[in-house]
Amino acid sequence: MKRRQFTQTLFNTVVASSTVAALSGCGFKMRGSFNYPFKSIYTTFVLGSTLGNEFKRVLGADSQVTLITDAAQADKAQVVLDVLNDQREKVVVGVTAAGQVREFQLRVRLKFKLRTQDGREIIPDTELLIQRDISFTETAALAKENEEALLYRDMQSDMVQQLLRRLAAVKSI
Repeated sequence: MKRRQFTQTLFNTVVASSTVAALSGCGFKMRGSFNYPFKSIYTTFVLGSTLGNEFKRVLGADSQVTLITDAAQADKAQVVLDVLNDQREKVVVGVTAAGQVREFQLRVRLKFKLRTQDGREIIPDTELLIQRDISFTETAALAKENEEALLYRDMQSDMVQQLLRRLAAVKSI
């Protein structure tokens, strides 16, 4: 029995080692924190915006950047992220011959610009759009509602990561 355990342990070790070697050889690298060319940022997300809350949560976890959310303190920020449009959309894209909805397209749209306190644009008006298709059936309406909420949450996380990559790509202030 001990020989079998030893063989299984040896097998697991070889598999784990070869997996690590393969991943390191292909250029895989864990996503780390971004390096931003600014030390403080003020955002104009609407109070209660789910996308704004996610952005503040993710950026707030990064100790390199001070996130200023109070409008009275906005002048202390190095840069200002002006959110021009932050919206969710749900559009019908497929119907049956009887006119019943069979497919929706979910969209998360963010339009923003990044500027310095003196008004110089660093990132001009930019629009990010993420869309997902979701089928619909009336017999599973509650399940589809939960799936829709899950898709919106996933799209929101993707949007925040795209925004953070854009902010990190800024060369200088």
